[in-house]
Amino acid sequence: MKARPKAFVSKQDKESYLSAAAGLLGGRLQIPVSRVLPLSEAAQAHAMLAKGGSEKSCCGPEGRGASRADPRRVERQEENNMATMRAAVIREAGPPEALKIESIPRPEPSAEQVLIRVRAFGINRSELFTRRGLSPGVAFPRVLGIEAVGEVASAPGGQFRAGEIVATAMGGMGRQFDGGYAEYVCVPVRQVQVIKTSLGWETLGALPEMLQTAWGSLFRALRLASGERLLVRGGTTSVGLAAAAIAKAHGATVISTSRNPARGAMLRQAGADHVVIDSGTIAVAVEALPGGRADKVLELIGTTNLADSLRCAREPGIVCMMGMVGDKWSFDNFSPMEVIPTGVCLTTYDGGPIDFMRTPLQQLVEQVEAGSLHVHVGKVFQLDQIAEAHRLMEENKAGGKIVVVTS
Repeated sequence: MKARPKAFVSKQDKESYLSAAAGLLGGRLQIPVSRVLPLSEAAQAHAMLAKGGSEKSCCGPEGRGASRADPRRVERQEENNMATMRAAVIREAGPPEALKIESIPRPEPSAEQVLIRVRAFGINRSELFTRRGLSPGVAFPRVLGIEAVGEVASAPGGQFRAGEIVATAMGGMGRQFDGGYAEYVCVPVRQVQVIKTSLGWETLGALPEMLQTAWGSLFRALRLASGERLLVRGGTTSVGLAAAAIAKAHGATVISTSRNPARGAMLRQAGADHVVIDSGTIAVAVEALPGGRADKVLELIGTTNLADSLRCAREPGIVCMMGMVGDKWSFDNFSPMEVIPTGVCLTTYDGGPIDFMRTPLQQLVEQVEAGSLHVHVGKVFQLDQIAEAHRLMEENKAGGKIVVVTS
């Protein structure tokens, strides 16, 4: 049998064909298609062509869609979609409604960073201050959020494995760089802890900042020892509830306060041995309790009550101001000789990334799983409900940690 002669194609024609093919694949060359018919209707396609149809008709196997995108273009589109994320963005200081859900570029981690797929995060009062424009040095627009839990999406430096459950907090999150109010957050490796747990995201999301603040305040700032008396001023806050539970497990006698008499049962469930209804001045009431004044005082209300809290401590006690539920940062007039009793020390707790990494988070999470450490989750919101979550915090009605889940 004779070989079939090869068709001659000029170099110019070949270049034209290749250019056209590249144009089709790249999407630069558009070919109009008037109709797509199944293979069984090929005769109808021929009839349409005989009538002078000017655009292309195509036939294909039964059930195929009317259009098929080039796989490479689909892949590129998927990559573009993956490169963005949903986040609660604040562009200027304002009320809760200033937090808007937007689609923004997903951050890309360096070798010293970790990209975390955020599954949940807690709402913190410092974020409320930032939203109002009261946090020095914070520039808008910004994604708030000083903590997050989730899974490792990428760690270019190899410090973590993809899919590991992790927690992060502080270190400039939500202030110097975009924080946890998003589907992804990119943070330095030095402020990430791996957590092995079966807890749900709505519980795990409540823990990082709350537990590190309670733990650090008790054992770094106050140096709480077993057998001591601890006063938790602002006992129904999430940190106050956690501190009471941790202190009780440590062997301390716990006195917790609330302005609402109805919260007494919740405080006792958290670990309080005594409940004091807070009228604004409680030093006399605390001294009247069996055992008298406290050895250590955790002040979570702030400067509005600090002078009275100092009077609740006995020598050589320590008072740690940690929270600002009273929405006030400083004294109007501060006279140390008048405010600080002799023999009583006043300190604070900042809780930066070093403190977060020192917190035995895995141990505390295991206690939560075992039921020996009770964590109070006030309410769980979706990311789309971030404004409602902030409004609930402003109203001080959560009764525990406010958590937001992202999916």
